[in-house]
Order: sequence, then C-alpha cells, then structure tokens
Amino acid sequence: MSVNGEAVRVGPGTGQADEPGWEVDPDDDWALAVVATVGRQLKLRREAVGMRVPEFAVAVGYGEDLVYKIESGRRIPRPEYLDTADEILRAGGLVAAMKEDVRKVRYPKKVRDLAQMEARAVELQLYDPVNLHGLLQTPEYARALFRMRRPRYAEEEIERGVAARVARKAVFDREAAPELSFVQDEWTLRRRLGGLDVVRAQLEHLLTVAQLPNVEVQVMPMDREEHAGADGAIEVLKFEDGTAVGRSPAVAGGRPVTDPRQLRILELRYGIIRAQALTPLESTAFIERLLGET
Repeated sequence: MSVNGEAVRVGPGTGQADEPGWEVDPDDDWALAVVATVGRQLKLRREAVGMRVPEFAVAVGYGEDLVYKIESGRRIPRPEYLDTADEILRAGGLVAAMKEDVRKVRYPKKVRDLAQMEARAVELQLYDPVNLHGLLQTPEYARALFRMRRPRYAEEEIERGVAARVARKAVFDREAAPELSFVQDEWTLRRRLGGLDVVRAQLEHLLTVAQLPNVEVQVMPMDREEHAGADGAIEVLKFEDGTAVGRSPAVAGGRPVTDPRQLRILELRYGIIRAQALTPLESTAFIERLLGET
C-alpha cells in the first residue's frame, strides 16, 4: 500500500511511511551502480522462483511500491529486507551477503571519500573549534548533535549520520595505526550538549582515546590571548607516499587542497595552534578536572 505515493511497510509492528535517507544520490555513480545491481539480482531471483511483485511484497512485508523501487535501483534496501528476501527466494545467503555493499552506499559520498582518505593516512592533524571532532565523538554525542540541526533531521537521517560517523572510527583499529593529533577548544568540551550523562560519557571517552600510544589530544584554553586557529578548522592528512591533503575554511574556500604552498600554510597554522594549546599531559589533567566538575 502507499500513502501520498510513498511506500509503507505492512509487516507486523509497522505502519509508518518509508523513512527518508534510503534514496540513491543521483550524483553518486558508485552507489547507483551498486543499488542497480542489487535490485537486478533481486528481480531475477524473484522471477526465477515464479513470484510476482504483489505476492512477493506480501511475503517480504513491504508495499509493492517499495519492491518496484528497489528492483529498479531507485531505493536502497534495508538489511532486514535482504535477510527476508534471502529466505523467501531460497537464495542460500547470496542475497543477504549483499548487505555489506548496501551498507556502504548508505553513507553519503563525501563521508565515504573522507573515510577512505583517513583509512590511507599515516598521520592526521585535526583541529575543530566548533564541536568535538567527529573521530572523537561517542555515538550518543553524535546523535545529540544531529538532533540539534535545523531544519530538523528525520530520525532515519540522524541514525544514518551516526552510523557513518561511527564507521569512520575504524581508523583507530588499523593494524598499522596512524599518528593522530587533535586540538580542541576548551568551550567545545564545556558545552553540555545532549545532557550531563552524554557529556560525562564523552569526556570519559576522550580520556580513553588520549591514552592510545598513537594519539595526542590537546586543549586550547579559553584564556589564551593569542590563537592561531581563529580562522576556523584545520585538517591535514599525510600519506605513505609523501603526498598530503588539507582543508580549512580559510584556504581555498574550504575545498580540499594538495598544493604544497597551501599545505605549508595549514601545517604552519596547525603547528602554532599546538604550541599555544596545553600539552597532551596538561590536557588530560584538564579533561579529568572538567569531568569531576560535570
């Protein structure tokens, strides 16, 4: 069935319109190819067992509109959809196995591109003056941030964003772990976004991350009279082959840059920021005090 043209799941315990966030980005060629391939495989397997769309829709527990959209590559199938379809179509796990590729295309292209660069980097220099850097955020803190966006995000979009942010944390688990340097303005640690429980858990997580041998977390105190990061965030990622990419709102309009001259500017600013901030040991002590006050 459909409401105002939108597919509705008709299985038990459902009844809400199909949430946003499962559409395919028309500018994302890779996602389009993956979803089209998955849809085509689902259609071929459905036809191979002699099931028509109305019959399959009832069996899988979703509306016919959604089945058509998925099979035509216009909608990203949910993981549970693929699991159920695998059973109904007697695919022996081959349909369910497509969940990994589908999971990746759920993340926006710019997030996937960033995660791929972070996965290749041997050194990351990261300064964020507005919020805790995404790689440092707990899922609960990230969720609180997404819920504060205006206009409001739908819950499905929020969960998509949180999942993408969590997936990027694989950089900490790499066998050849990169060197990571974070500088955070003091006020980003003091804001009670999401409530005290969320903030306490976030500060505890920061202390845990700061103990990793390849990670340095520094705090820029609010009482500093000089601050080289006044122009905004800085990200510099260095790779094993000697190349690098950087980004800052103050350089090239925030677009990623690889030009050596522009990279030198970003590294110069980042180096001064680190020198102006508390040392890693002083920063850990500062976060511990702040946690005690929270």
